[in-house]
Amino acid sequence: QVQLVESGGGLVQAGGSLRLSCAFSERTSARYGMGWFRQAPGKEREFVARMTGSGRTTDYTDSVKGRFTISRENAENTVYLQMNDLKVEDTAVYYCAADRHGLGGSTKGSYDYWGQGIQVTVSS
Repeated sequence: QVQLVESGGGLVQAGGSLRLSCAFSERTSARYGMGWFRQAPGKEREFVARMTGSGRTTDYTDSVKGRFTISRENAENTVYLQMNDLKVEDTAVYYCAADRHGLGGSTKGSYDYWGQGIQVTVSS
């Protein structure tokens, strides 16, 4: 069973930075498409960023473009989400997800495996 474990969340002031990590239990994680989603209280889980298994394609939701960067270190079986210039509206539980087909789409249904989520809180 594939397991994903997020870390790196916490409380930060607006304008600050955090780097989320997603440790992947599968040794061949390089072939999986990966995504980050977030869910704020009372809202639906929404797409944040994605990367194909090849790493050649990345995509972001408009509200984080230029501020967030998704990357992966296959040797460490880890995917990262670097978040800069954080805003209060970025406050949410962040989830990483893996797509065994390697595409890493922008919809929840594209993914087969999910982490447990980690809280990110941005204060004003």
